Amino acid sequence: MTDPVGAAQESTVGLGKRAARGAAVTLSAQGAKILIQVASVVVLARLLDPRDYGLIAMVMTVIGVGELLRDFGLSSAAIQAPQLSRAQRDNLFWTNTGIGIVLAVLVFFFGGELLALIYRRDELIPIARALSLVFILNGLTTQYRADLVRRLRFRQLALADILSPALGLLLAIGAALLGWGFWALVVQQVSQSLIQLTINSISARWIPGLPQRNVPMRAFLKFGWHLVASQLIGYVSNNTDSFIIGLRFGTIPLGLYSRAYQLLTTPLNQIRLPLTTVALPVLSRLRDDNRRFADYIAQGQLALGYTVVLGLGLIAAASFPVTAIFLGPKWESVAPIFSLLSIAGIFQLLAFVGYWVYVTRGLTGALFRFTLLSSAIKVAGILIGSQWGVVGVAAGYVISAAVEWPISLAWLSRRTDLPVRRLYAGAFRILTLVAVAGILAALVVDLLAPFGPIPQLGAALLTMLCVYALACLLVRPIRKDIVSVINLVKLLRRTRGAAPETPATAE
Repeated sequence: MTDPVGAAQESTVGLGKRAARGAAVTLSAQGAKILIQVASVVVLARLLDPRDYGLIAMVMTVIGVGELLRDFGLSSAAIQAPQLSRAQRDNLFWTNTGIGIVLAVLVFFFGGELLALIYRRDELIPIARALSLVFILNGLTTQYRADLVRRLRFRQLALADILSPALGLLLAIGAALLGWGFWALVVQQVSQSLIQLTINSISARWIPGLPQRNVPMRAFLKFGWHLVASQLIGYVSNNTDSFIIGLRFGTIPLGLYSRAYQLLTTPLNQIRLPLTTVALPVLSRLRDDNRRFADYIAQGQLALGYTVVLGLGLIAAASFPVTAIFLGPKWESVAPIFSLLSIAGIFQLLAFVGYWVYVTRGLTGALFRFTLLSSAIKVAGILIGSQWGVVGVAAGYVISAAVEWPISLAWLSRRTDLPVRRLYAGAFRILTLVAVAGILAALVVDLLAPFGPIPQLGAALLTMLCVYALACLLVRPIRKDIVSVINLVKLLRRTRGAAPETPATAE
């Protein structure tokens, strides 16, 4: 007899209350998490050297590929499944754990030697062996976390997401102060995975049973295979820049580039990942209501565009004072790289809602084929840009992201109903606004160079906010967008009331 785990469809009222409450909890928790992650970058950058980060970045390219294989897309498969029995959940748990163990063994015995051969650095061998433990820990926690997401238990997820980086950072700082060098970063990675496993397993409150053969698993594996294949190709293309820099230019340039990349992507991921955590289970339940599904996608893009893109525009315009404040003087050469990667992040963020559509519509095969195309564009841009050094690599990354974004929406619109014109129009307004605000902010930063980084950054932020305020007052379509974003925020904060109405658009 099948015992569904969270399979019963909530009423529209119940879904609305739980989704709104979960979104509010998840998003509010990100403030603390972003502060922790930024503190990690700021503090450890002053205790460690670019070479330490370069060595870890070389190993993390392999660890990242292994992490995608370890998950095998089965966490998303479990979250979006209409029904999931206990036996299926147990089988998924053992599948992820088994993959994690196999990967840990391969990396422990062979991964370090392969990396040492490629990069000609023997220090990579013990680092890879230590980090191989991450595969086992994350393999054990995968389905616990997926179960919490599926049941919309966002408070427990937020607890794990805050405590694990906080405690990991404290341990890393202690190790760095003891003079452990790059081992401080190893301690941070392993401790975070261990704390995540502990909290998620306790919160989920279930012990996996033994795996069973007579349980239908083919649909999960097919979904997971298509998804992980797309993610692997995307990961390889996204890390081509780090591989090329490490191979051609060495550990110090790679350490500088990885600091710029992490300083940008750390807070960005803390926004995208929890939004995806909330969006996937909710959109999965709206997949048969095309109008409301499309409205939520369009409103999601506007919300990201008028909030996070503002921050990316500020970073692009004020990269020199931002680098001086957060990383210190020995990292000043990071600034132009940081600026270019921020611009690339803007295009990637505008296209990010498409990923929600691929997963919730079950279009992992189409996602795989598009990822092949986008990866080819990205790798070509990076390889061409590498002829001009590390900054050239970052410039190639920007150009490829700008080319991929419009193609991604057009590709997706051929396979599902999507408000493409609304998405293009909304993105055009966002890009125009952030471009004007960013150029003016950059001019202000240049004028205030004699006064130091803090006044420069403050003036740049004030300039961008003034441009946004004027645009909201003078440009009616932008004003409508802002009101729509405010309505969406109100929806997320609402924990009582009726159905999760489609966010209203101002008339």
